[in-house]
Amino acid sequence: MSNRILLIEDEEKIARFTELELVHEGYEVAKAFNGRDGLEAALSGRYDLVLLDVMLPELNGLEVLRRLRRESDMPVIMLTARDAVMDKVSGLDAGADDYITKPFAIEELLARVRVALKKRGGRIFYTNKLTAGPVTVDTDRHEVTCCGQNIDLTHREYELLRVLLENKNIVMDREKLMNQVCGYDYIGETNIIDVYVRYIRSKIDDRFGIHFIHTVRGVGYVIKE
Repeated sequence: MSNRILLIEDEEKIARFTELELVHEGYEVAKAFNGRDGLEAALSGRYDLVLLDVMLPELNGLEVLRRLRRESDMPVIMLTARDAVMDKVSGLDAGADDYITKPFAIEELLARVRVALKKRGGRIFYTNKLTAGPVTVDTDRHEVTCCGQNIDLTHREYELLRVLLENKNIVMDREKLMNQVCGYDYIGETNIIDVYVRYIRSKIDDRFGIHFIHTVRGVGYVIKE
């Protein structure tokens, strides 16, 4: 059975071109041309992946993504002409699995679609709690606590912390972290993992006076028991 892809894109020429290429690769494709219709279609549960433009009428892509993430972990790849670092961070923090800027090479888009679908098919759902010292991540509830107090993390901060805890006492280099947190070999700003680590440290290390995430100079990061 073919994977089903929902393309939410208001530029009809781009939508048609992308649709033809995806169909040629064997995917089933449906289209929506505004955020409200796209969200309704995405929530129907009939699709395996969403290609989502940011600049949409009625509801912008980030709002569509935020509402979708309340009910679904379906893979989402953001499509946008905006390539500023903070735009990428906003999309990833809202729950995007990947981010590609226009104009893009169709081969790159197809490769990222394959990676996102493969990741979804091989995703492991953890049901236990991950702990190190006073920090606990409850993967069932998607909650983080330190010393019994709730920690408010963004989606990407949470994913990074979860990956580090799942690999406790193992030094994780930045490339591995980017692959596991974002689902692809990140092309662009190479310090994005460092940025997320700083955010987590400000919310845990600085707040509770602990040294939780350790830097391994020239390599990456590790959480030690």
